[in-house]
Amino acid sequence: MARALPAEWDVELTFAANGEEAVSAIKAGKADILFLDLNMPVMNGYEVLDVIRAQDLPTMVLVVSGDIQADAYNRVISKGALDFVQKPVSTEKIRDILSRFGIVANSAVSQLQPSADSRVTLSQVVDLPEGSSNFVETLQEVVNVAMGRAGGKLADLLGTFIQLPVPQVHFCQYGELKHRLNCGNSQTLTAVSHGFNGSGMSGEAVLLLGADSFPPLISLMHEESDDYRQKELSVLVDLSGLLVGACLQGISEQLDLDINHSFPVVLGRERPLADLLGSRQDTSQVAAVEINYQFLEGQIQCHLLLLFGHDSIAKLSERMELLQ
Repeated sequence: MARALPAEWDVELTFAANGEEAVSAIKAGKADILFLDLNMPVMNGYEVLDVIRAQDLPTMVLVVSGDIQADAYNRVISKGALDFVQKPVSTEKIRDILSRFGIVANSAVSQLQPSADSRVTLSQVVDLPEGSSNFVETLQEVVNVAMGRAGGKLADLLGTFIQLPVPQVHFCQYGELKHRLNCGNSQTLTAVSHGFNGSGMSGEAVLLLGADSFPPLISLMHEESDDYRQKELSVLVDLSGLLVGACLQGISEQLDLDINHSFPVVLGRERPLADLLGSRQDTSQVAAVEINYQFLEGQIQCHLLLLFGHDSIAKLSERMELLQ
Protein backbone atom coordinates (compact mmCIF):
# COMPACT_ATOMS: atom_id res chain seq x y z
CA MET A 1 0.00 0.00 0.00
CA ALA A 2 2.79 2.40 0.92
CA ARG A 3 4.70 1.64 -2.28
CA ALA A 4 1.58 2.51 -4.30
CA LEU A 5 1.38 6.10 -2.97
CA PRO A 6 2.49 8.89 -5.34
CA ALA A 7 6.07 9.96 -4.62
CA GLU A 8 5.29 13.69 -4.82
CA TRP A 9 2.64 13.39 -2.11
CA ASP A 10 4.30 14.95 0.96
CA VAL A 11 2.77 12.94 3.80
CA GLU A 12 3.78 11.28 7.04
CA LEU A 13 2.82 7.60 7.11
CA THR A 14 1.44 5.77 10.13
CA PHE A 15 0.70 2.04 10.05
CA ALA A 16 -1.99 0.32 12.13
CA ALA A 17 -2.13 -3.44 12.57
CA ASN A 18 -5.90 -3.45 13.20
CA GLY A 19 -8.96 -1.21 13.41
CA GLU A 20 -8.49 -0.36 17.06
CA GLU A 21 -5.00 1.01 16.38
CA ALA A 22 -6.41 2.94 13.41
CA VAL A 23 -9.02 4.67 15.60
CA SER A 24 -6.29 5.62 18.09
CA ALA A 25 -4.19 7.07 15.26
CA ILE A 26 -7.13 9.16 14.02
CA LYS A 27 -7.76 10.50 17.52
CA ALA A 28 -4.05 11.37 17.79
CA GLY A 29 -4.31 13.49 14.63
CA LYS A 30 -2.29 11.07 12.48
CA ALA A 31 -4.91 10.26 9.85
CA ASP A 32 -6.15 13.12 7.68
CA ILE A 33 -6.66 10.36 5.11
CA LEU A 34 -7.18 6.72 6.07
CA PHE A 35 -6.66 3.77 3.74
CA LEU A 36 -8.86 1.20 5.45
CA ASP A 37 -8.95 -2.56 4.95
CA LEU A 38 -12.15 -4.42 5.83
CA ASN A 39 -10.82 -7.77 7.05
CA MET A 40 -8.77 -7.10 10.18
CA PRO A 41 -8.42 -8.59 13.64
CA VAL A 42 -9.66 -6.87 16.85
CA MET A 43 -11.85 -4.34 14.98
CA ASN A 44 -12.76 -4.73 11.31
CA GLY A 45 -13.19 -1.99 8.74
CA TYR A 46 -16.98 -1.78 9.04
CA GLU A 47 -16.63 -1.24 12.79
CA VAL A 48 -14.01 1.47 12.24
CA LEU A 49 -16.39 3.31 9.89
CA ASP A 50 -19.14 3.07 12.53
CA VAL A 51 -16.83 4.57 15.19
CA ILE A 52 -15.70 7.37 12.84
CA ARG A 53 -19.30 8.32 12.13
CA ALA A 54 -20.55 7.95 15.74
CA GLN A 55 -17.69 10.04 17.17
CA ASP A 56 -17.43 12.40 14.18
CA LEU A 57 -13.70 11.75 13.85
CA PRO A 58 -11.77 14.03 11.43
CA THR A 59 -10.58 11.75 8.61
CA MET A 60 -11.35 10.98 4.96
CA VAL A 61 -11.66 7.22 4.39
CA LEU A 62 -10.73 5.24 1.29
CA VAL A 63 -11.54 1.56 1.72
CA VAL A 64 -9.00 -0.85 0.22
CA SER A 65 -10.22 -4.45 0.08
CA GLY A 66 -10.23 -7.69 -1.87
CA ASP A 67 -13.97 -8.06 -1.18
CA ILE A 68 -15.73 -7.61 -4.53
CA GLN A 69 -19.30 -8.06 -3.29
CA ALA A 70 -21.62 -5.27 -4.44
CA ASP A 71 -23.09 -5.27 -0.94
CA ALA A 72 -19.64 -4.58 0.54
CA TYR A 73 -19.28 -1.50 -1.67
CA ASN A 74 -22.76 -0.25 -0.79
CA ARG A 75 -22.16 -0.80 2.92
CA VAL A 76 -18.93 1.18 3.14
CA ILE A 77 -20.29 4.06 1.05
CA SER A 78 -23.41 4.22 3.26
CA LYS A 79 -21.12 4.33 6.32
CA GLY A 80 -19.26 7.37 5.00
CA ALA A 81 -16.28 6.08 2.97
CA LEU A 82 -15.26 8.28 0.04
CA ASP A 83 -14.67 5.35 -2.29
CA PHE A 84 -13.69 1.69 -2.56
CA VAL A 85 -10.34 0.57 -4.02
CA GLN A 86 -10.15 -3.08 -5.04
CA LYS A 87 -7.00 -5.06 -4.25
CA PRO A 88 -4.39 -5.56 -5.53
CA VAL A 89 -3.48 -1.86 -5.48
CA SER A 90 -1.14 -0.08 -7.87
CA THR A 91 0.34 3.41 -8.11
CA GLU A 92 -1.88 4.15 -11.12
CA LYS A 93 -5.03 3.05 -9.31
CA ILE A 94 -4.23 5.05 -6.15
CA ARG A 95 -3.12 8.13 -8.12
CA ASP A 96 -6.37 8.09 -10.09
CA ILE A 97 -8.60 8.04 -7.04
CA LEU A 98 -6.54 10.66 -5.16
CA SER A 99 -6.58 13.01 -8.16
CA ARG A 100 -10.31 12.42 -8.62
CA PHE A 101 -10.91 13.80 -5.13
CA GLY A 102 -8.40 16.63 -5.65
CA ILE A 103 -6.00 15.25 -3.02
CA VAL A 104 -2.97 15.11 -5.37
CA ALA A 105 -2.27 16.40 -8.86
CA ASN A 106 -2.19 13.73 -11.56
CA SER A 107 1.56 13.99 -12.34
CA ALA A 108 4.98 12.47 -11.53
CA VAL A 109 5.82 8.81 -11.60
CA SER A 110 8.08 7.25 -8.99
CA GLN A 111 7.07 5.46 -5.81
CA LEU A 112 7.15 6.29 -2.13
CA GLN A 113 9.04 3.85 0.08
CA PRO A 114 8.12 3.46 3.76
CA SER A 115 10.92 3.58 6.32
CA ALA A 116 12.27 0.17 7.29
CA ASP A 117 11.13 0.45 10.92
CA SER A 118 7.68 1.97 10.33
CA ARG A 119 5.85 -1.24 9.44
CA VAL A 120 4.32 -3.55 12.04
CA THR A 121 5.25 -7.12 11.07
CA LEU A 122 3.41 -10.29 11.92
CA SER A 123 6.50 -11.68 13.64
CA GLN A 124 6.05 -9.07 16.38
CA VAL A 125 2.75 -10.57 17.48
CA VAL A 126 2.92 -14.22 16.36
CA ASP A 127 5.52 -16.88 17.19
CA LEU A 128 6.94 -17.88 13.79
CA PRO A 129 9.97 -19.87 12.63
CA GLU A 130 12.95 -17.64 11.84
CA GLY A 131 12.76 -16.23 8.33
CA SER A 132 9.10 -17.16 7.78
CA SER A 133 7.53 -13.78 8.60
CA ASN A 134 7.68 -12.28 5.09
CA PHE A 135 6.42 -15.54 3.57
CA VAL A 136 3.43 -15.71 5.91
CA GLU A 137 2.49 -12.03 5.54
CA THR A 138 2.70 -12.08 1.75
CA LEU A 139 0.82 -15.37 1.41
CA GLN A 140 -1.86 -14.03 3.75
CA GLU A 141 -2.35 -10.97 1.54
CA VAL A 142 -2.36 -12.97 -1.72
CA VAL A 143 -5.01 -15.29 -0.29
CA ASN A 144 -6.94 -12.29 1.05
CA VAL A 145 -7.42 -11.00 -2.50
CA ALA A 146 -8.26 -14.47 -3.88
CA MET A 147 -10.65 -15.12 -0.98
CA GLY A 148 -12.51 -11.90 -1.74
CA ARG A 149 -13.13 -12.99 -5.33
CA ALA A 150 -14.39 -16.37 -4.16
CA GLY A 151 -16.64 -14.68 -1.60
CA GLY A 152 -18.10 -12.46 -4.34
CA LYS A 153 -19.04 -15.49 -6.44
CA LEU A 154 -20.51 -17.21 -3.38
CA ALA A 155 -22.59 -14.10 -2.59
CA ASP A 156 -23.92 -14.07 -6.16
CA LEU A 157 -24.80 -17.76 -5.98
CA LEU A 158 -26.57 -17.61 -2.62
CA GLY A 159 -28.01 -14.11 -2.84
CA THR A 160 -26.69 -13.10 0.59
CA PHE A 161 -23.83 -11.06 2.06
CA ILE A 162 -20.73 -13.09 2.94
CA GLN A 163 -18.71 -12.07 5.99
CA LEU A 164 -15.09 -12.36 4.89
CA PRO A 165 -12.50 -13.30 7.52
CA VAL A 166 -8.83 -12.58 7.96
CA PRO A 167 -7.16 -15.64 6.37
CA GLN A 168 -5.00 -17.48 8.90
CA VAL A 169 -1.66 -18.95 7.80
CA HIS A 170 -0.37 -21.87 9.87
CA PHE A 171 3.31 -22.63 9.21
CA CYS A 172 3.95 -25.93 11.00
CA GLN A 173 4.49 -29.67 10.75
CA TYR A 174 1.55 -31.53 9.23
CA GLY A 175 1.08 -33.61 12.36
CA GLU A 176 0.47 -30.41 14.39
CA LEU A 177 -2.16 -29.05 12.03
CA LYS A 178 -5.21 -30.51 13.77
CA HIS A 179 -4.24 -28.57 16.91
CA ARG A 180 -3.76 -25.26 15.05
CA LEU A 181 -6.97 -24.93 13.01
CA ASN A 182 -9.87 -22.89 14.37
CA CYS A 183 -12.37 -25.26 12.75
CA GLY A 184 -11.01 -27.98 15.04
CA ASN A 185 -13.34 -26.57 17.71
CA SER A 186 -16.26 -28.27 15.93
CA GLN A 187 -17.02 -31.74 17.30
CA THR A 188 -17.61 -33.24 13.87
CA LEU A 189 -17.25 -32.02 10.31
CA THR A 190 -17.99 -33.18 6.79
CA ALA A 191 -15.14 -32.66 4.32
CA VAL A 192 -14.42 -32.79 0.61
CA SER A 193 -10.95 -32.54 -0.93
CA HIS A 194 -9.58 -31.27 -4.25
CA GLY A 195 -5.97 -31.94 -5.17
CA PHE A 196 -4.27 -29.19 -7.19
CA ASN A 197 -1.04 -28.87 -9.15
CA GLY A 198 0.73 -26.92 -11.86
CA SER A 199 3.77 -24.68 -12.45
CA GLY A 200 5.92 -26.90 -10.22
CA MET A 201 3.45 -26.75 -7.33
CA SER A 202 1.02 -29.18 -5.78
CA GLY A 203 -1.24 -29.28 -2.77
CA GLU A 204 -4.70 -29.98 -1.45
CA ALA A 205 -7.79 -27.82 -0.91
CA VAL A 206 -10.30 -29.04 1.68
CA LEU A 207 -13.78 -27.66 2.38
CA LEU A 208 -15.22 -28.51 5.81
CA LEU A 209 -18.79 -27.98 7.00
CA GLY A 210 -20.51 -28.63 10.30
CA ALA A 211 -23.88 -30.42 10.39
CA ASP A 212 -25.73 -27.23 11.42
CA SER A 213 -24.68 -25.46 8.23
CA PHE A 214 -26.35 -27.88 5.82
CA PRO A 215 -30.08 -27.09 6.35
CA PRO A 216 -29.79 -23.33 5.59
CA LEU A 217 -27.35 -24.01 2.73
CA ILE A 218 -29.72 -26.52 1.16
CA SER A 219 -32.48 -23.92 1.38
CA LEU A 220 -30.34 -21.17 -0.20
CA MET A 221 -29.13 -23.44 -3.00
CA HIS A 222 -32.65 -24.78 -3.71
CA GLU A 223 -31.66 -28.43 -3.74
CA GLU A 224 -34.71 -30.44 -4.84
CA SER A 225 -33.76 -34.08 -4.21
CA ASP A 226 -35.98 -36.04 -1.81
CA ASP A 227 -32.90 -37.73 -0.34
CA TYR A 228 -31.47 -35.43 2.38
CA ARG A 229 -28.06 -37.13 2.35
CA GLN A 230 -27.90 -36.61 -1.41
CA LYS A 231 -28.77 -32.93 -0.90
CA GLU A 232 -25.88 -32.61 1.57
CA LEU A 233 -23.47 -34.21 -0.88
CA SER A 234 -24.64 -32.02 -3.76
CA VAL A 235 -24.23 -28.84 -1.68
CA LEU A 236 -20.78 -29.93 -0.52
CA VAL A 237 -19.52 -30.68 -4.03
CA ASP A 238 -20.99 -27.56 -5.65
CA LEU A 239 -19.75 -25.27 -2.88
CA SER A 240 -16.25 -26.72 -2.85
CA GLY A 241 -15.94 -26.48 -6.63
CA LEU A 242 -16.89 -22.79 -6.55
CA LEU A 243 -14.71 -21.74 -3.60
CA VAL A 244 -11.67 -23.86 -4.45
CA GLY A 245 -11.78 -22.90 -8.13
CA ALA A 246 -12.15 -19.15 -7.45
CA CYS A 247 -9.46 -19.09 -4.74
CA LEU A 248 -6.91 -21.00 -6.80
CA GLN A 249 -7.64 -18.82 -9.83
CA GLY A 250 -7.11 -15.68 -7.75
CA ILE A 251 -3.78 -17.00 -6.45
CA SER A 252 -2.72 -18.09 -9.95
CA GLU A 253 -3.42 -14.66 -11.47
CA GLN A 254 -1.49 -12.77 -8.79
CA LEU A 255 1.55 -15.05 -8.86
CA ASP A 256 1.49 -15.83 -12.60
CA LEU A 257 0.98 -19.55 -12.05
CA ASP A 258 -1.07 -22.12 -13.92
CA ILE A 259 -2.86 -24.19 -11.24
CA ASN A 260 -5.52 -26.81 -11.94
CA HIS A 261 -7.61 -28.70 -9.39
CA SER A 262 -8.98 -32.24 -9.50
CA PHE A 263 -12.52 -33.56 -9.08
CA PRO A 264 -13.75 -33.59 -5.46
CA VAL A 265 -13.25 -36.55 -3.15
CA VAL A 266 -15.34 -36.87 0.02
CA LEU A 267 -12.97 -37.41 2.96
CA GLY A 268 -15.68 -38.25 5.47
CA ARG A 269 -19.03 -37.19 6.87
CA GLU A 270 -19.64 -36.02 10.43
CA ARG A 271 -16.23 -37.05 11.74
CA PRO A 272 -13.64 -35.34 13.99
CA LEU A 273 -11.10 -33.10 12.28
CA ALA A 274 -8.20 -35.38 13.25
CA ASP A 275 -9.84 -38.30 11.43
CA LEU A 276 -10.45 -36.21 8.30
CA LEU A 277 -6.86 -34.97 8.14
CA GLY A 278 -5.38 -38.39 8.87
CA SER A 279 -3.84 -39.77 12.02
CA ARG A 280 -0.28 -40.14 10.75
CA GLN A 281 2.48 -38.40 12.73
CA ASP A 282 3.81 -36.48 9.75
CA THR A 283 6.76 -34.17 10.50
CA SER A 284 6.93 -32.58 7.03
CA GLN A 285 6.58 -28.79 6.94
CA VAL A 286 3.36 -27.35 5.52
CA ALA A 287 1.84 -23.94 4.95
CA ALA A 288 -1.87 -24.25 5.70
CA VAL A 289 -4.17 -21.33 4.89
CA GLU A 290 -7.46 -21.39 6.80
CA ILE A 291 -10.40 -19.32 5.50
CA ASN A 292 -13.55 -19.31 7.62
CA TYR A 293 -16.47 -17.85 5.63
CA GLN A 294 -19.59 -16.91 7.61
CA PHE A 295 -23.03 -15.74 6.52
CA LEU A 296 -26.65 -15.56 7.65
CA GLU A 297 -25.42 -14.09 10.95
CA GLY A 298 -23.18 -17.06 11.65
CA GLN A 299 -25.78 -19.76 10.89
CA ILE A 300 -23.52 -21.03 8.12
CA GLN A 301 -19.77 -21.48 8.47
CA CYS A 302 -17.65 -22.82 5.62
CA HIS A 303 -14.04 -23.67 6.43
CA LEU A 304 -11.74 -23.68 3.41
CA LEU A 305 -8.25 -25.09 3.95
CA LEU A 306 -5.42 -24.73 1.42
CA LEU A 307 -2.43 -27.00 2.08
CA PHE A 308 0.99 -26.40 0.49
CA GLY A 309 3.80 -28.93 1.00
CA HIS A 310 7.54 -28.34 1.34
CA ASP A 311 8.33 -28.16 -2.39
CA SER A 312 5.36 -25.88 -3.04
CA ILE A 313 6.38 -23.55 -0.22
CA ALA A 314 9.71 -22.97 -1.99
CA LYS A 315 7.91 -22.26 -5.29
CA LEU A 316 5.41 -19.92 -3.59
CA SER A 317 8.21 -18.07 -1.85
CA GLU A 318 10.04 -17.60 -5.14
CA ARG A 319 6.94 -16.16 -6.83
CA MET A 320 5.93 -13.96 -3.91
CA GLU A 321 9.36 -12.30 -3.76
CA LEU A 322 8.30 -10.48 -6.93
CA LEU A 323 5.43 -8.85 -5.00
CA GLN A 324 7.50 -7.57 -2.07
